[in-house]
Amino acid sequence: MIGSNAFNYINVLNKAADASWTRNEVIANNIANVATPHYKRKDIKFEDYLKDEIKKDMYGGGDLNKRVASVNLSKLSTTIYTDQSELAYRLDGNNVDINTENANLAQNQIKYYTLLDSMSQEFSRIKSVLSRT
Repeated sequence: MIGSNAFNYINVLNKAADASWTRNEVIANNIANVATPHYKRKDIKFEDYLKDEIKKDMYGGGDLNKRVASVNLSKLSTTIYTDQSELAYRLDGNNVDINTENANLAQNQIKYYTLLDSMSQEFSRIKSVLSRT
């Protein structure tokens, strides 16, 4: 057995990648509805849940490895919500700004591929350790 929390990191990274994938779908839906009257843009909440889980043992003196190991993965879910439902950019009640959505999509894609790369690096580290034993 490896005395490492590598799988804990991989599990958390996997949940974050799932959330990023969901956000990508939500943004694509926002873009598809840019001309739909009364459509309100949607987004997801995930990062706040992750921060809450990582911070929970912070004041107990635990280092990051211990905090990641103690993350309750069932609390790392995504919640889709309607963003600024009272706001409308146009007379038809729609609040989707195509430029903002395109920027959010690009940012989210970078985040998603970074998460996948981080998971790949974690697996490479495990493989490296196992090949040395």
